[in-house]
Amino acid sequence: MARVNVVLILLTLVCAIGVVAAQHQARKLYNELQREEERMRQLELEWGQLQLEASTWAAHARVEKVARGQLHMAPPPMEHIMAIEAPAAH
Repeated sequence: MARVNVVLILLTLVCAIGVVAAQHQARKLYNELQREEERMRQLELEWGQLQLEASTWAAHARVEKVARGQLHMAPPPMEHIMAIEAPAAH
């Protein structure tokens, strides 16, 4: 009977240590999840800012201003513009 009690006590201790280790691992993973979610929020904010910046840089008025000012470009004269019709789809 004493042998059975010792085995049961050892099993209980092993299970208790396993529970403590599992809880510790769960806390570590939860903390890591919280850090990654915060990082995700920061990256989403940065992505939104970059999209806004890209749309500003690509705005038609800005592109035209740079083309005229820095690149000294101008639209061609009307007599050099030709309209070409696309072939009809069958």
